[in-house]
Amino acid sequence: MFRGSLTALVTPFRNGTVDEAAFAALAERQIAAGTHGLVPCGTTGESPTLSKDEKRRIIALTVEVAAGRVPVIAGTGTNNTAETVEMQRFASQAGADAALVVAPYYNKPSQEGLFQHFKAVAEAADLPVIVYNIPGRSIVDISPATMARIAALSNVVGVKDATGDITRVTAHRLAIGPDFIQLSGEDATALAYNAHGGTGCISVTSNVAPELCARFQEAGLAGRHDEALALSDRLYPLHRALFLAPSPGPAKYALSLLGLCTDELRLPLTGPEDAVKAEVKAAMAAAGLLQA
Repeated sequence: MFRGSLTALVTPFRNGTVDEAAFAALAERQIAAGTHGLVPCGTTGESPTLSKDEKRRIIALTVEVAAGRVPVIAGTGTNNTAETVEMQRFASQAGADAALVVAPYYNKPSQEGLFQHFKAVAEAADLPVIVYNIPGRSIVDISPATMARIAALSNVVGVKDATGDITRVTAHRLAIGPDFIQLSGEDATALAYNAHGGTGCISVTSNVAPELCARFQEAGLAGRHDEALALSDRLYPLHRALFLAPSPGPAKYALSLLGLCTDELRLPLTGPEDAVKAEVKAAMAAAGLLQA
């Protein structure tokens, strides 16, 4: 159910508020382009600066737009276990298909603290949990041994791995088993991640190039390596450009060039500099998304 190209949706803003019409249109565009799942309220959705009410509304709106056509994996994770439990229960009631739960950031919990956090969240609602391991942002790294303990919890079904270490796929599979869903959290290494046994990517680039990302994942998962490699090469400049400045700044700028939303961000994020914008434009042209 959770495989292929899963888009970590941006949250469009207009004059400081969530632009619900633009968000709904972006989600609909994803489905029409063949995206295999929607992930609202993740890092790419600027979740740290969304209010609780905004998160609830965005999750509910995503479920409404998806209407069962693709799974919705709601970003419910925070660095506060009680708040994450609250969001987990809301996402379940709202009809989400799963929750993406990030390792608690800033607090720097121990491996035991990480396990207890995910235990509390997994037990809070009857909703599949995808663990989000992103040490570059959260500072803490969920070790393979701790991941195996977490994977044994009821409702925990998989991981979004943004460690950049593709050997984790093998380590997790050997420690947990082949049924544990492993999704890349890094577009640029998604080809290698799947080659090691992953089954998809929770993608930033697919905000901008949903059809290409979906085709890339479908080719790779079907064993059409040459096709997947060619699509990966075509997408690589865009993968690179979208992370030359803090995400989702470049992605929102790219979407603004396509007329799909504004490039407005919430502080402390600011927009990319002109040199980065030029790189984004060039990468979009190389991918066939804009005229050169």
